[in-house]
Amino acid sequence: MKPLYALLPLLVATQVAQADFIKDSKGSLQIRNYYFDHDFQGGPGLDEMREWAQGFILKADSGYTEGPVQFGLSFIGMTGFQLDSSPDRTGTGLLSFNPRTREVNDNYSKAGISARFKVSNTELQVGHMTPLLPIMFPVTARLFPPLFRGGMVTSGEIDGLTLRGGYFDRQKYRDSTEDAKLRVSGLNGRFNGTAESSGFMFGGGDYKLLDNLTGSYYYAQLNDIYKQHYVGLTHTTPLGPGALKSEAYYFDSSEDGAAKAGRVDNGNLNLNAAYTLGANTFSLGYMHLSGDTGMPYLASIDPYVMVGGALATEYLNPKERVWQFKHDYDFARHGLPGLKTQIRFIQGRNIHEPVADGNGEEWERDLEVSYVVQSGSLAGLGLRLRHGHYQNNFSRDVEQTRVNIDYTLALW
Repeated sequence: MKPLYALLPLLVATQVAQADFIKDSKGSLQIRNYYFDHDFQGGPGLDEMREWAQGFILKADSGYTEGPVQFGLSFIGMTGFQLDSSPDRTGTGLLSFNPRTREVNDNYSKAGISARFKVSNTELQVGHMTPLLPIMFPVTARLFPPLFRGGMVTSGEIDGLTLRGGYFDRQKYRDSTEDAKLRVSGLNGRFNGTAESSGFMFGGGDYKLLDNLTGSYYYAQLNDIYKQHYVGLTHTTPLGPGALKSEAYYFDSSEDGAAKAGRVDNGNLNLNAAYTLGANTFSLGYMHLSGDTGMPYLASIDPYVMVGGALATEYLNPKERVWQFKHDYDFARHGLPGLKTQIRFIQGRNIHEPVADGNGEEWERDLEVSYVVQSGSLAGLGLRLRHGHYQNNFSRDVEQTRVNIDYTLALW
């Protein structure tokens, strides 16, 4: 039986009604300049990974046709250009390169198209897409987001309940152009990162239990590598002169089928509280990993965890205990709308990597300054500077700097 994406041309051809297909369409061009410097402090291997790239992301979404089964199309195209790189500095995830010679390509391009079919409040999307879910969280942490090939259903037929399910069999990794098989992240050698899977299946949803309380459950399975359950709660409430957002969620992961990437045995509890008072947001979080292995997640994406967005690493080692403090400040109250700062401190202990033997420790300090132009001809232009300092007692220390300049132009 052919997969859904193989039937895409036939499904498109069956739709003849125009309705608001053109009228409600929209297109944009994102211009993205990205500098990435990951500087290792001593030890064997590469001294640093440092690259500078220019990227363009074209997005176009149609409206829907009329009729009981409505139809739409989505397109995304990406082109990246090398501004500075070298075989001894590549591997940042910004640019594509030859894995044998490490020669960096001067430019690379990729694209994806998907068809959308809508009945009432249920939509089927077939083709290439980038869904954001707790069990797969492909944020744009480099020049481009990854693209997954397959199908996904989203249904909101019941008030307060959103159900999602789907299957993907290929991925365009963020620094690659080919549709490759899916893999698990093998950071720090926790799993065999070269093991390939035939596909990724998932299902679950989010339910608004109360006006200020949302519950979530998802199941995911990377065939013959791992399976994973996720359950989470998010609560918001006024508290004194400010507002409190609380999150609690848990991942339970084990190996699946042939266990091509090795044994998987992990539980991961995340707790986080963020209190907003005026221009300040103070966040305190804790992450507790149990089981004999680290937490698995898809390669080339970010894990959906309490320390998400940390620059140097992701703190998912076996039996690790992690604390985080974060402070965000918005300067709009001082007459500088668009200017924001963030500082965070992360500490992980009780790491049971083989080289750490239960005594592993790591900590990180991240600083960020961002500004978005609010008016004039450059309105929407964003500048973001991030710097991270990371130390540990089982591997190499790191200094990391990232600089982004982003501008999105609405085409129609």
